[in-house]
Amino acid sequence: MCTGIRFTDAAGNMFFGRNLDWTMDYGELVVVTPPKAVIPPAFARPNDPRVGRAVIGVGIVVGGVPLYFDCANDAGLAVAGLNFPQSARYATAPVSGAENVAAYEFPYWIARNFSSLTEVRDALKTVNIVAKPVNDRLPVAKLHWLIGDATGSIVVECLDDGVKVWENDVDTLTNEPDFGWQRQNLRNYLPLSEDEPQPVSWGAATLAPFGTGAGMQGIPGDYSGPARFVKAAFVNGHYPVQSSEAANVARLFHTLGSVAVPLGSARMADGTYEQTLYTSGFSAGHLTYYCATYADPRIRAYPLSAYDLTGAVPFAAKAAA
Repeated sequence: MCTGIRFTDAAGNMFFGRNLDWTMDYGELVVVTPPKAVIPPAFARPNDPRVGRAVIGVGIVVGGVPLYFDCANDAGLAVAGLNFPQSARYATAPVSGAENVAAYEFPYWIARNFSSLTEVRDALKTVNIVAKPVNDRLPVAKLHWLIGDATGSIVVECLDDGVKVWENDVDTLTNEPDFGWQRQNLRNYLPLSEDEPQPVSWGAATLAPFGTGAGMQGIPGDYSGPARFVKAAFVNGHYPVQSSEAANVARLFHTLGSVAVPLGSARMADGTYEQTLYTSGFSAGHLTYYCATYADPRIRAYPLSAYDLTGAVPFAAKAAA
């Protein structure tokens, strides 16, 4: 289970973030990959530029390859992979004439090579996402992706009929079912409102609400993908626009906190519990990554400007605060 959101501040700067919900961590860290890093691609791609964008995000490094769970670049473009285990249908082999990208490298490929959603949309017209593992120890994760910049966001899914790119006007993504279903399901919740309901008359009786928040009667409260999608989309879409960095970071973490999974609430078939292992976020205006974990909820900042970007290998970033 996972949840991702995107929004902009009063000046139009993007904030992008996600919860990663799972039963165990993978030793993930905030990882920086410099523009000149030489990362072996899964397939030959002569169109990839020799020097890319600087990339920062949460993930692990395997054999020198950054495996980003979510990341962003110095142009203000961000991407996050969310669990999509029932519906993801990757290609089984590379295709001649296509831009072949392994699923494990897709977030880094996006963040390294492109500066805007416009560029990403164009590149996705010829992409072929392949179920190739990074090694024989790590299986291929079945994911779909939220990608955003200051202009909006899209969702990328590999379905039975190929790669589908959805325009995401609610700037929200969770898990199953596919985004098209999730977006249509919001129409079941049109009566939801942030306003306090007005008193009504039932015959001679006048009935008034107990207090504020009653307009939210009926919003889902469980931790399934559809429930979290509805709640995150509502909270994200109704949160008042903020101006300062601190206020927008608070908005990001409070919005994602509204759908965070506490230990003991979502047990898997094998008896383990899912929980929100970490919440991360990116401020495009300040080029700063933020992260907090379940065990340590203090929000730590990782400004891209604090790191030496002249190297050629990915490295773990130390928090500035």
